Amino acid sequence: MMDHAHDLACVRAATDRLLTALAALDNAALAGPSRLPGWSRGHVLAHLARNADALVNVLEGRPMYASAEARDADIEEGAPRPLEIQVADVRDSAARLQAAGEVPADWSRTVELRNGVTDSASRVPFRRWAEVELHHVDLGIGYELEDLPAEFAERETGFLAERFSGHSDIPAIRLTDGTRAWITGRGADVPGITVTGRPADLLGWLAGRRDGAALEVAGGELPKLPPL
Repeated sequence: MMDHAHDLACVRAATDRLLTALAALDNAALAGPSRLPGWSRGHVLAHLARNADALVNVLEGRPMYASAEARDADIEEGAPRPLEIQVADVRDSAARLQAAGEVPADWSRTVELRNGVTDSASRVPFRRWAEVELHHVDLGIGYELEDLPAEFAERETGFLAERFSGHSDIPAIRLTDGTRAWITGRGADVPGITVTGRPADLLGWLAGRRDGAALEVAGGELPKLPPL
């Protein structure tokens, strides 16, 4: 079981970094495009706020979102709000999630996320940590994959490698940054493809944030990964 208390502290620190960065923006910058297709920076912040509330729902045994349509509508509705309101919403929703995480509970219990996905409650804080870190990068305001905490980058790489493990459309792959290694894709005793790169480039490719051009590939071509 994951150390949920440690991860909640990491979420708090990541949120503080994000809020500090947002203080340098203005309404014009907020309305500008993020790195996510079709989303402004306002969309990203609205999503982060509603995701925090959705994870409170998960921890308290309610559906994560009322529906996919409601989730999307809330993001669209929240996207054009002024910076001051957006920042307050990100801060306050994050505080609600932290409060929910401090309630004594059985962290080994199974919870349900979106689309019928289930997981241990103890992994919910790490999932939120990933949301905050990667979407901070998606804002395109100076925080890059290279700036991610080393612990997070290693754990998220492992998480995504596990997520793609056993996927029939992905050949067996050995991922390595020269020090650590992960196996993903279709099961095989010896993966036929080895992908080598810096931690930021490996994570960026797995997370759909980079095209993999900076990676070295041996034993075949760089596989195309399905969207997350």
